[in-house]
Amino acid sequence: MKPRQRARYLALQALFEIDSVGHDPEEVVRRRLMADPLPPPATELMRSLVFGVLRDRERLDELIARFAPEWPVEQLPIVDRNILRMALWELTDPESDTPVRVAINEAVELAKLFGSESSPRFVNGVLGMAVRTLGLVDEDKKRPRRRNKVRLPKSSKTSEA
Repeated sequence: MKPRQRARYLALQALFEIDSVGHDPEEVVRRRLMADPLPPPATELMRSLVFGVLRDRERLDELIARFAPEWPVEQLPIVDRNILRMALWELTDPESDTPVRVAINEAVELAKLFGSESSPRFVNGVLGMAVRTLGLVDEDKKRPRRRNKVRLPKSSKTSEA
């Protein structure tokens, strides 16, 4: 497994632990990296993913709710929820330099590894809708657009009328 893939793998494990049992994020990351050391750039990616997702969890959950409205975020399986959070963070945060296709592909691969039988299709569908709706790729779908921090309008939580 390549270092950046391992970084995502470890970040998902850390986020799962933090989300399910509420352990201290710094301690969880430290333990994961001690058990499975990564080269410095991959360590930075893992830390960015974990702490970026935790910092932006509310915004990411609003995006998930927007692109998977039939599935309340709190009722999603913990694995699927955190895979989507990680991928949406990589797709929308200016701190991330991950190409759109890579973020989606890596999320689907994590869903195949850790999720249920339906997880890869669900993750791919939600992320595909996000990419199309937010305009994250050019019309020829070959070059990622420059990313701006995605902000939802205040009215998105209350009305769809």
